[in-house]
Amino acid sequence: QVQLVESGGGSVQSGGSLRLSCAASGYTAGTYCMGWFRQAPGKEREGVAAIDRDGSLSYADSVKGRFTISQDNAKKTLYLQMNSLKPEDTAMYYCAASANYCGSWRLWKDQYHYWGQGTQVTVSS
Repeated sequence: QVQLVESGGGSVQSGGSLRLSCAASGYTAGTYCMGWFRQAPGKEREGVAAIDRDGSLSYADSVKGRFTISQDNAKKTLYLQMNSLKPEDTAMYYCAASANYCGSWRLWKDQYHYWGQGTQVTVSS
């Protein structure tokens, strides 16, 4: 089992920045892909950014150039740096881990086996 705990959410004005963190514990050696997802009220959960163990990355078109995913393997922590935030970025953000190499499916939520509880991000105009 893998446990994931997100932190770093909050309320910011449009154009601001936030850095989300996801601390992983448990059998992290069995995870090959990690990602960030978000879900706004009344909408489907969508992939935002993801990274495979080999360093391959994927970003949703809506966040390219604004968000950066990274990981610190020594700290077992995944990060999401979010810059130039927009009101449409408002959502609950979730960290997720997969027991498989994700490849082209990095932003597909059904690829993931473990989920955190989420951290709220609210961007006001």
